[in-house]
Amino acid sequence: MTTATQADAAGKVNYEFTHTINGKAETSKTSFDVINPATATAFAQCPDATKIQLNRAVASARRAFPGWAKKSFEERRAYLHKFAAAVRERSEELAALITREQGKPLSNALREMAGTANSLEQMANIELKDEVLRDDGKNRISMHFRPMGVVGAITPWNVPVGLASHKIAQALYAGNTLVLKPSPYTPLSTLLLGELSRDILPHGVFNVVGGGNAVGQWLTKHPGIDKISFTGSVATGKRVMESSSGTLKRVTLELGGNDPAIMLDDVDIAGATAKIFNGAFGNCGQICMAVKRVYVPEDLYEPVLEAFAQLARNHRVGEGFEPDVQMGPLQNKMQYDKVLDVLEDTKRQPGVRIVAGGHPLNRPGYFLEPTIVGDIGDNTRLVTEEQFGPILPVLKYTDLKDALARANDTTMGLAASVWTKDIEKGAKVAAQIQAGTVWVNHHVGSEADIPFGGFKQSGLGREHGVMGLQAYMEPQIINVPLQQ
Repeated sequence: MTTATQADAAGKVNYEFTHTINGKAETSKTSFDVINPATATAFAQCPDATKIQLNRAVASARRAFPGWAKKSFEERRAYLHKFAAAVRERSEELAALITREQGKPLSNALREMAGTANSLEQMANIELKDEVLRDDGKNRISMHFRPMGVVGAITPWNVPVGLASHKIAQALYAGNTLVLKPSPYTPLSTLLLGELSRDILPHGVFNVVGGGNAVGQWLTKHPGIDKISFTGSVATGKRVMESSSGTLKRVTLELGGNDPAIMLDDVDIAGATAKIFNGAFGNCGQICMAVKRVYVPEDLYEPVLEAFAQLARNHRVGEGFEPDVQMGPLQNKMQYDKVLDVLEDTKRQPGVRIVAGGHPLNRPGYFLEPTIVGDIGDNTRLVTEEQFGPILPVLKYTDLKDALARANDTTMGLAASVWTKDIEKGAKVAAQIQAGTVWVNHHVGSEADIPFGGFKQSGLGREHGVMGLQAYMEPQIINVPLQQ
């Protein structure tokens, strides 16, 4: 049994994490520290892949592609279901590692592992069929979907294994082989996922390489990669797209969002604020589709502010292994410093109210109180930027059309939500919001069979569902004359 999560008295995990290349473990001559955000100290080492190792990973994926692509959907499904079973068997171990490297409460990490196994299974259960476009007695024209080849995937630090599983399932089920690079902030759980795969998947089908930004750049430029699937920030997504352009790689980008929640005047304040709060502060606010700003009718503004403030004051913040903890630290110092900078800018705004929170915790690590902000202007950084942290601005409105215009006044368009007792009215309002996903009376969620992605600068393409699978394949038209 691996000891990948067993820490010594100083919190160190003395385990040799390795890349997975052609179904085998590989180390590197150099490594880098992985930081526990709850202590701000290194607890383990990650191997730093060389360009030669990345080239070897791509070559192994290229060699494995023809045999894997020839397998039927049913055969590939069986492999992915077996992989999902292995993940479930080791879910507690993987979850503990996620808590140590990412910072989220162990209960949340366990949910991430359950979601990981479900994604591997459910995405491989989707039916993808050929389409007959015309059959008129003269011609039979059909559209087929063919695997692309080798996919390069780059995954983020906020939900490291859960988001990796989406790319693994879609790429492999569609018949491609894969080279995956996790974030250098949270690489270890994904490296362990690669370790689990070695005795399950054919060698070369799934490769995992750890490393910093240089490895990501090599991957996006690599001529042996046919498609890049990236999840992360808008700024990095633009660099990925530019780097991939040299070989005209297919690109799927799932990027950030500045996601609004609009409360209507008939809203159930207690029920809605509790759900919106969870949608804003889950994972310490570090979710691309999390609630980033809330619009409230003026007559309900003060009661809503107080309801949010009470929830924030009672929200238990701490290290992820502490009992009953509800929110952990921000994941890394760069993000922590950014969020603190946005908070200080917010405090300088004239008339602004910090209704709850507003301070770092007096302890090691990157902890910040859940913070509710009232009476803030639309043109402030907290409202116009994606804070990606535990600070929520609450804005008032008097006219719904004005609220919609303000909600849509952003370069992003990933997700949004509408809150009302009138479901049909909620659906009509939702249709006026410029976002890839709009929920009515809930917020945050990802389902294997439902396409997900963003408008504007929140990304390109869609993940999940039939549309997501097709994005990992090339459509081919076959035109057969029925009359000569």
